[in-house]
Amino acid sequence: MKTTPQQSYTASSKRYDNMQYRRTGKSGLLLPALSLGLWHNFSTTDNFENAREILHTAFDNGMTHFDLANNYGPPYGGAETNFGAILKKDFLPYRDELIISTKAGYDMWPGPYGNYGSRKYLVSSLDQSLKRMGLEYVDIFYHHRPDPETPLEETMGALDHIVRQGKALYVGLSNYRAEEAKRAFEILKKLGTPCLIHQPRYNMLDRWVEDDLLATLDENGVGAIAFSPLKQGILTDKYLKGFPKDSRVVKDGRYLKVDQVASELERIKQLNAIALERGQTLAQMAISWLLKDDRITSVLVGASRSSQLLDSLKALNNIRFEKETLEKIEMILKAS
Repeated sequence: MKTTPQQSYTASSKRYDNMQYRRTGKSGLLLPALSLGLWHNFSTTDNFENAREILHTAFDNGMTHFDLANNYGPPYGGAETNFGAILKKDFLPYRDELIISTKAGYDMWPGPYGNYGSRKYLVSSLDQSLKRMGLEYVDIFYHHRPDPETPLEETMGALDHIVRQGKALYVGLSNYRAEEAKRAFEILKKLGTPCLIHQPRYNMLDRWVEDDLLATLDENGVGAIAFSPLKQGILTDKYLKGFPKDSRVVKDGRYLKVDQVASELERIKQLNAIALERGQTLAQMAISWLLKDDRITSVLVGASRSSQLLDSLKALNNIRFEKETLEKIEMILKAS
């Protein structure tokens, strides 16, 4: 439901009518099939009213999960600061209907205590995140990446401590490989704070989780939420005719390079043709392809505008794939 800056936000009464919800591993928590990631377009340097409208659109369509991290920006902390302002303005009456997550594990502030996985860093970072967002607790707190130097027992102990403090309801991991994730699950289980969810990068062109991570999560009753489902926009039709001036690859080359896109164009064209046969855009098919696997609890999508988010939501209209279609997709994906 759209608002003007002067109006208070009232969520749509039909917000739960069409969204699909999936159980997170063996927990009691259900997550929407699509969750909103605030990695891009939600910082203090971005358009506040645009970010606000995207969040309204998400919640009005049953996307109850908003995913952040301490370093989302720029500047670091910017997304949490902006989200906190929007939360205060529009979403406080709906706090108990929301799943709000944040993370710590990447570089955040200068010195030896602002990075990786020490107890000092994780506890301090979450305190800062809660202050920026104006929250007493987050629903999910993730360790954002493995720390090769800090004992895993210390990092997992910090996550357990945070839950016992009441500053997070659940804990999760991100970017952990299968073997290290399994060790972390065992430690957390012994501490009495089971791992709820793992957030890996996963898409049609980046399938490392299929080697053994998804099986490990399933065996341990841990949910999976996939980020970068469109591989930073490569798995869309936006680059089929060139490089738009407003595209991320042109505006911001930190995470996506022109040559990365160019090397995938032939496969993208073939995948796009299959998507059109299914009555979908390529982006919608890429999301549907992930959700065909019951082990995927949710897919994290980003958006630069509300219309883009509404387009992503249409992926839920068709997440079934015929065997022949899957075989065609597999041939394309395995081609060098």
